Amino acid sequence: MADITLYDLPGCPFCAKVRTKLEELDLEYDVIEVPRSHADRTDVEDVSGQTGVPVITDETQGVEGLYESDDIVEYLEETYA
Repeated sequence: MADITLYDLPGCPFCAKVRTKLEELDLEYDVIEVPRSHADRTDVEDVSGQTGVPVITDETQGVEGLYESDDIVEYLEETYA
């Protein structure tokens, strides 16, 4: 199990942006695919307080529920580049 978890929706361009950065940085991560229906996204809502994706958690750094793809990419670059 990886320290970074990405809450993802297949086909989401914002999620793809985060996956690309994770792969560029050669980071190991787990993926949790969320349902299409926002009403059914209870897992992601529990960690971030909202139902949008992408969202990441990073146990090593104590990050829970970071959302907005630009913010996630910036965090990953600052922390792991």
